[in-house]
Amino acid sequence: MRVLMLSWEYPPVVVGGLGRHVHALAKHLAEQGHEVVVLCRHEAGTDALTHPTAWSVHEGVRLVRVAEDPTHLVFEKDLVAWTLAMGHAMIRAGLGLLRRWRPDVVHAHDWLVTHPAIALAEQAGAPLVATFHATEAGRHSGWLAQPLNQQIHSVEWWLANRADALITCSAAMRAEVAHLFEVDPDGIAVIHNGIEPRRWRVPAETVRQTRKRHSPHGEPLIVFFGRLEWEKGVHDLITALPRIRRTHPGARLVVAGRGRQAATLLALARKHRVVRSVEFVGHLPDRELVACLAAADVVVLPSRYEPFGIVALEAAAAGAPLVAAATGGLGEVVIDGETGLSFAPGDAAGLAGAVRAVLDDPVAADRRARRAKSRLAEDFNWTTIAAETAEVYRRTEIREHEPLGRPKIASGNAFTA
Repeated sequence: MRVLMLSWEYPPVVVGGLGRHVHALAKHLAEQGHEVVVLCRHEAGTDALTHPTAWSVHEGVRLVRVAEDPTHLVFEKDLVAWTLAMGHAMIRAGLGLLRRWRPDVVHAHDWLVTHPAIALAEQAGAPLVATFHATEAGRHSGWLAQPLNQQIHSVEWWLANRADALITCSAAMRAEVAHLFEVDPDGIAVIHNGIEPRRWRVPAETVRQTRKRHSPHGEPLIVFFGRLEWEKGVHDLITALPRIRRTHPGARLVVAGRGRQAATLLALARKHRVVRSVEFVGHLPDRELVACLAAADVVVLPSRYEPFGIVALEAAAAGAPLVAAATGGLGEVVIDGETGLSFAPGDAAGLAGAVRAVLDDPVAADRRARRAKSRLAEDFNWTTIAAETAEVYRRTEIREHEPLGRPKIASGNAFTA
């Protein structure tokens, strides 16, 4: 099949897990004989002189990476305007593509590419498939109080109701999308994210050196990695650290990642008097991250909101014992007592108890880690995921689409409305 994908991130432009997902999916679809074109962007803050629109082929995937327009728009300050400008650039590049190539299906990844995906699908006369990797209501625990929250939610609603087929990465996410956007859950395909374990191996000596660097005297080593945003729950982990250190003196926490909560988390560590026991290392290159995960006594994923939790797969691939909040897709990836230990999201005491259980019984923790790793090849295999996605493409037909009005915005919590 001829597949046109649209994504606002694609390596080396990676903000979160979405970019890695689209990259792996596109590559494996191409390996299975499909003709894949990915319409994406250059780094934010560039322009057509420094980073002109470029056409290239990488790993069998044709990339069309569009330039930013000359307007002075900043992603962090002008999100909706910036997104519309990116969409306009994608439409112009996409129309040029359609003059000599027609896709059998258009696949949109998340709300930021809604405008160009709908426009290009209609122009190409192709069905539109949309994957929801998260929702604005989910990221804010159901509250859509600010104008920006409402704008993003309404674009998500439009994409969900305009698409000819929907995909989510977990059953929890399917229920969330169905409820928030008033669509039939039976029409939503659940296709998990995947992992390529071979990339998550480093030499034992590298692991030993990493362990020595972060735990010089053999102290218990706890690791978090991911975006430093409120929904990732790092504040719960820092809050729990004093409890953990009371029973496991000297325990250290490595926080790997960047985000808007970095300064707040540092202040929280000072408040709880553990600032010397928390090491904020920022973004780590893949090799260093794998070594850090493999060196850890326990990797903690304390998310308040997690549509899937690809980080859990990555930690499992590195062989790390897992403790994770039982939220969203994480509950489908980390099976309590079998592939890791779970706790209620936001429960700092429960988090501390689960971490202590891992540190108290490393033999049982290692057994769970081996089970988690063994699941990867069967349950989270990209070859299977690509084939399942292609099957969604094959069975999707263009539906009749009535004109859509503006969606109602819940005055209270969107999950209880």
